[in-house]
Amino acid sequence: MAAQAEFFAGIPKISYLPNAGARDVMCFKHYNAEEVLMGRRMEDWLRFSVCYWHSFCGTGADPFGFPTLHRPWNEGTPMESAKKRLHAAFEFFTKLGVKYYTFHDRDMAPEGSTLEESNRNLDEITDVALQLQSQTGIKVLWVTCNLFAHQRYMNGAATNPDCHVLAFAGAQVKKGLEIAKKLGAENFVFWGGREGFLSIHNTDVAAELKHMANFFKMAVKYKEKIGLKCQFLIEPKPKEPCRHQYDYDAMSVIGFLKHYGLESHFKLNIEPNHTTLAGHSYEHDIVMASTFGMLGSVDSNTGSSDLGWDTDQFPMDIRDTTLVMKTVIEQGGLQPGGLNFDAKVRRESTDLEDLFIAHIGAMDTFARGLRNAVRIIEDGLITGMVKERYSSFSHGIGQKVEDGSATLEEMEVDNFKICPGTTDEK
Repeated sequence: MAAQAEFFAGIPKISYLPNAGARDVMCFKHYNAEEVLMGRRMEDWLRFSVCYWHSFCGTGADPFGFPTLHRPWNEGTPMESAKKRLHAAFEFFTKLGVKYYTFHDRDMAPEGSTLEESNRNLDEITDVALQLQSQTGIKVLWVTCNLFAHQRYMNGAATNPDCHVLAFAGAQVKKGLEIAKKLGAENFVFWGGREGFLSIHNTDVAAELKHMANFFKMAVKYKEKIGLKCQFLIEPKPKEPCRHQYDYDAMSVIGFLKHYGLESHFKLNIEPNHTTLAGHSYEHDIVMASTFGMLGSVDSNTGSSDLGWDTDQFPMDIRDTTLVMKTVIEQGGLQPGGLNFDAKVRRESTDLEDLFIAHIGAMDTFARGLRNAVRIIEDGLITGMVKERYSSFSHGIGQKVEDGSATLEEMEVDNFKICPGTTDEK
């Protein structure tokens, strides 16, 4: 492979410097990859991943303004810039010190005028990605297919009222699964950005849900057919771009999977910014998914509660990361999932070094959250208080309720034992 120009010249590999001063921003002050906590290295608890779309395809454009981020890797023809972008990304991953990245199929390679051309483009670019992975040891945390941006998907993909659009989406996912196998992806994500409705008056909800379930079943069968060894994930979101999306929140997705018999094939990729859009607290869907054994991975970002839309900001709140990592530790880790920074620098952050500063800050925030979570678990204070709160379920009638053997008749008997006499006497 020909040598490539350095895109982040002057920026060395980011080091752990815990005693660095406040003005030293190009170093980790809390994230120490090799530090062992509860028998596992910090990097293994956190499993950080950089997302391709925001960090290397993002332009800073928004609904009210034109692009502001003019990146050196976006020069040349679409295929030339795709190759430059890939080299820039791996230089960034290496200097930042992360071991994983994530991408949509259309982030990696430009879409062609036909499916065949799109697939050829993807094959050519992922050949380069495979070489770079081999050279650096960096892996794919997950692959996903962009089934929402193209105009063909304006009415959805797996839930589209036109079966030919659904068929195109199926062909795109087929290729995506093949690419996931080629690159050794540890997970594959489905995000139903347009799987929902704007108006109930022209929507057959039952039909759309059934079609989406059958779409997932086709993906499961093809995954097994080609011998792809990865975890399937579904990412919930309540709205944007649809008024209502079927994958509204963790419980909606879990209910859907159980209803259609898919729960053994899927887990959830939780994005906390989506969770807050659903009206929940930051950690809510992470806790709920984990409670049901369905937490597979986390898109580690945040939003601004005063704005009320999906802003994809880097997480900088230690309270939030502490609660996330406490849940992760209690379920034994996220593997094969991880903490993927589905976040973007603000459109005003035009300097290349801002990409590093944003990721460094977020990684340090999660490192602090991890240390806090370890202390909470090891001192046992909160755990003991929770255990005491439910102590009545450890014996007698409570134990029967716990193991599912209690009856309503026994409930009545227990009530009279505790509170004998009439209601007035109570």
